[in-house]
Amino acid sequence: MIRSIVSAAVLTIGFATVATAQDAKKGEQLFTEQKCSLCHSIAGKGNTKGPMDDVGRKLKPEEIREWIVDAKGMTAKTNAERKPEMKAFTLPKEDVDALVAYLSTLKKKK
Repeated sequence: MIRSIVSAAVLTIGFATVATAQDAKKGEQLFTEQKCSLCHSIAGKGNTKGPMDDVGRKLKPEEIREWIVDAKGMTAKTNAERKPEMKAFTLPKEDVDALVAYLSTLKKKK
């Protein structure tokens, strides 16, 4: 019984890792499709005034999600001064999840 519970847990964790990797890949595509690079850059590509190379280290996934779904609220909450303010996006939950998964992987090496 214990062995089957442990096996099920290992399989679940394995599937979660694959799903996250797939989500991150989809998120990378969405970053391009949504033209996020007009205001943000990754690895020097895009608008260098909004570098995202270390966003996964600086922000928790919940905070990244808030920026995507409520940019105006996060601008006020964080006293962000960058102009223009980030525009509001209306994306399906799956797309937001994918963008959060991708952006969470961006952890610039020191």
